[in-house]
Amino acid sequence: MPCSFGGWIFKNSSIPITKKPDFNDPVLRAKLAKGMGHNYYGEPIHLQLLWKYCNVGLAILEPLMIGELVDPFATPLEILSEWYFFPVFQILCIVPNKLLGVLLMVYVPTRLLTLLFLENVNKFQNLFCHPIVTTIFLLVL
Repeated sequence: MPCSFGGWIFKNSSIPITKKPDFNDPVLRAKLAKGMGHNYYGEPIHLQLLWKYCNVGLAILEPLMIGELVDPFATPLEILSEWYFFPVFQILCIVPNKLLGVLLMVYVPTRLLTLLFLENVNKFQNLFCHPIVTTIFLLVL
């Protein structure tokens, strides 16, 4: 049986040929009339709309059923910053002015970095050999 594939004719080919359905066939039309076909959505649209309306209704009428209790005075755990951002995070929560908050955010790490240059420190010496730097560092913390 010759098979045409992309303009080429293959003889004795084992390429499967897909047969298009004949919608004039009475047996096929009877099966489709009984609902044995596959519609576009996979299930009737009114069932999908029913589920969507129920979910949206629950979300609007009873939001506490589908989520957690909300505390407006506590930061959610999902957006809580890491422990090393905690001082800067607290500064931003306390200071009402945005510009002052940004300046304080820059000030915190620069203050800690300036401690390194207060005394002429040998990097192989213990930090406690330098009492001025140690005292200021502990006061900043």
